[in-house]
This record gives sequence, C-alpha cells and structure tokens, in this order.
Amino acid sequence: MIIGAARMQHLFRRIAGITVDKNDLKRISDLISDKLHDLLLMAERAAAANGRDVITEADLPLTAGFQRSLQAFRNLEEEIELRPVLERMATYPPLDRTLSAEVEAMLPDLAGALLLIMANSLKILDPEVENPLPEHWDRLELLLELTL
Repeated sequence: MIIGAARMQHLFRRIAGITVDKNDLKRISDLISDKLHDLLLMAERAAAANGRDVITEADLPLTAGFQRSLQAFRNLEEEIELRPVLERMATYPPLDRTLSAEVEAMLPDLAGALLLIMANSLKILDPEVENPLPEHWDRLELLLELTL
C-alpha cells in the first residue's frame, strides 16, 4: 500500500466525507501509484529533453489545478510516510533518470494530492456518495485517465 489503510480512510473522510472500505483500499492505492508513476515518467522525459540526468521539480508536469490540490493537501497538515511511497515506486520499471532529493521528498505530498483529487472527484461525479460503489471507482478511473 502506498498509504496506510487507516490513514487513507481518514483522509477520504476528512477531505470529502467519504467512507472507503477495505475492498476499496487496494484500488485506491493502485490508482495513486499508477498516476504518480505517470507523473514521474513525464518528468523523466522533460529532464531528458533538457539534457539532465536528474529529475527536478521543474520537470514535474504539474498543472495549475494539480498545484492547487498539492497546496490544499499540504494545508491539511497531514503526513504520508516516504518509505511506503518509495517501496511502491520500486515495483515499477526503474526510471532512466535519478530523482533529485527535492522531488523524492515531494513524493508523499504528490501522493496526498492525488488522493485529494480522487476524493474530490468522487464527490463531483456523485455529490451524494458516502460509500463508493464499484461503478463510482470505474468512473473515477476513466476520469483520471483522461485528465492526469
């Protein structure tokens, strides 16, 4: 898990008033991991295009909306541990470029911003949702594929 189960459940409740059950946790963790990996792949391309072997914060393809979500997550003053994020990222094929210390330190906040985006998106997709059903997750996954 990229984020601990209790922490993930707490954050979904705090951000959007959504209760996620144990069956949802793996799917959420997989979505966050996949999207975080996608961000790093695009950052790697930017670093390569600029002739650098190190991925810097400037390489991360963070839209204005993503940056607002990142700041909103930081404003929550919730912490996500770095170790599980690094362990999860290690399950993907290795990047050809090295992460700067700054980018590595950002990984938990990036994961938190993705969780915040997911929780808020679920509420946009269905303002009445309290306990997401499989079809909510399916729609969210499609939305994330189109936007992130």
